[in-house]
Amino acid sequence: MTIPDFLHHHYRLNMNTLMDRAACDRARLARDPRFDGLFFIGVKSTGIYCRPICPARSPRPENIVYYPTAAAAASAGLRPCLRCRPETAPDTPAWNGTSATVARAMHLIRQGALNGGTAEDLAARLGVGARHLRRLFRQHIGATPKAIADNQRLLFAKRLVVETDMPIIQAAFAAGYGSLRRFNAVFRKHVGRTPSQLRASRPPARPRSDHGFRCSLTMPYRPPYDWDRMLAFFQGRAIPGVEWAGNGIYHRTIRLSTARGTIAVRHARKGHALELDVHITDSRELIRVVGRVKRMFDLDANPRAIHQALNQEPVLSERIRKAPGLRLPGSWDPFETAVRAVVGQQISVKGAVTQLGRIAHLFGVPCDAGGKLHLTRLFPTAAEMLAADMVAIGMPRKRKETLRHLAQRIVSGSLQLDTIGELSRFVDAMTSIPGIGEWTANYVAMRALGEPDAFPASDLGIIKALQVGGTRPTVRQVMTRADAWRPWRAYAAIYLWLV
Repeated sequence: MTIPDFLHHHYRLNMNTLMDRAACDRARLARDPRFDGLFFIGVKSTGIYCRPICPARSPRPENIVYYPTAAAAASAGLRPCLRCRPETAPDTPAWNGTSATVARAMHLIRQGALNGGTAEDLAARLGVGARHLRRLFRQHIGATPKAIADNQRLLFAKRLVVETDMPIIQAAFAAGYGSLRRFNAVFRKHVGRTPSQLRASRPPARPRSDHGFRCSLTMPYRPPYDWDRMLAFFQGRAIPGVEWAGNGIYHRTIRLSTARGTIAVRHARKGHALELDVHITDSRELIRVVGRVKRMFDLDANPRAIHQALNQEPVLSERIRKAPGLRLPGSWDPFETAVRAVVGQQISVKGAVTQLGRIAHLFGVPCDAGGKLHLTRLFPTAAEMLAADMVAIGMPRKRKETLRHLAQRIVSGSLQLDTIGELSRFVDAMTSIPGIGEWTANYVAMRALGEPDAFPASDLGIIKALQVGGTRPTVRQVMTRADAWRPWRAYAAIYLWLV
């Protein structure tokens, strides 16, 4: 089995007995950033674990143990390497041959589902038993859901300690710890130093603002990554007052719970990473901000696994060769994306952007963006849309009714956009809303929820891309052809839309 084959399939395996050590050895010795975060290297002689790209001298083979996740290495009692900093590696892809239940649970954990909830609560959201969920995690991830969440909090806190000048107590709360004493004890146990000792060993970070909390974080990805096309995608669809893109940077207003603020994302000057600037009124929401931005820019994808599946299709293979770094553009807010999909039905992208800007201006909340003239509004929530008088929106009556039905479902809780569950059930739930068809439902699943297998088969652009000569395939024929692209049909759609 080759390295790419192995890294695509190894999450199905029992990591203690069936992991292909030779494949991991080759990937480690190559120090190839394309494998960063796909597995971690435990060193028994030092008690630390590293990324495959760690620049340190390679340990003796008999001292190496491979782990599928950082949490699995931490659960074995190992500490994160201070040189290669495993907390800065791209996350393990949410879907990389694992159980669909595990993939969706991983997404919820990254969004903070276990910061204030229990594994039982998480299992209930996914429709499975807590014991079954823990068994699936041990089988596919090598650690329990709690261990994943605990390690996520610790590594995020370590990033804040190293990369920012945020006060230690605020870093603790931002990472989800309830007390400074508990944070210090956990940090010292698992890192080997106190937060203050670790901070004293690095250069000063950027100064703090007196108005809210500011920080800058690097967010690595596995190459290739086509930043220019990703930025152009967002630039062409930026909602006036809410988003703005230009000069190589994407900006937008944000809110999470009661927190308000802005983000700015640019490509790092060096290395395979994006840089995120956050300005927010409540630092406790930082971990959720980072999680949303990573999904928005699809930073955890494994391009090699995706390309391996799609390259079997000649049309896709040619497009991948021309643009190997395409990712699945996500979105900041699922409701905003659902509104975008409804508004954009049967009109141009430019026309939809104009309508969305009008919605934001009429129904959104004013936002103080710290002097950024392009950012003036927060996009309305479902509750705000439901309370609004939509007469002022210049669009067909039936489309306004669809928006109202959508907002009603979300406010009532009968439709949840924070977790997808089964794709087919999500599509059924969305299409039960008058005015929403399968194309809209799949588009929302792709962009808002990051569902890698969502596929709007009836899309005219996809049908045209697959036509032979002057003969266009039927929707049924498109679906049949796309079966071979599972579970990456959403990425196939992105490539088929490539002009």
